[in-house]
Amino acid sequence: METKEIILELRNKKGLTQNELAEKVFVTRQAVSKWEAGESIPNTETLKLLSRLFDVSINTLLGSPNKLICQCCGMPLDDSSISKEPDGAFNEDYCKWCYTDGDFAYKDMDVLINFLSEHMSNESFSKEQARAYFSEQIPKLKYWLKRNQ
Repeated sequence: METKEIILELRNKKGLTQNELAEKVFVTRQAVSKWEAGESIPNTETLKLLSRLFDVSINTLLGSPNKLICQCCGMPLDDSSISKEPDGAFNEDYCKWCYTDGDFAYKDMDVLINFLSEHMSNESFSKEQARAYFSEQIPKLKYWLKRNQ
């Protein structure tokens, strides 16, 4: 789905007119009309306001052009698993299990790898295979790269 369709659908789900949406995000009705016609897209600050208003990520508003993964554990992210900042804004870098209320759950990579190896293994992906995979992949993620600097 394109941004124009997403904004129209979310506005209709909320039962808002173009005027009402415009007032809530401090733009003109014409701006909303142009978004919904596909003639323009909201600027960054307006996307943030729309994200909060509709409780969806900016990535979702833009039609999910990026395949997001948690930069701590590597889990694929969608609006139901993306973390939020203490002020309620989406943080598209982390899942809600790794980052909650402004704090990281994992400060030790070995603890995370142990958890993932235990919970992600199955009959076709042994604990040893899981451990080897996560031991190779987790250190490449932004969170761990920053912690190791």
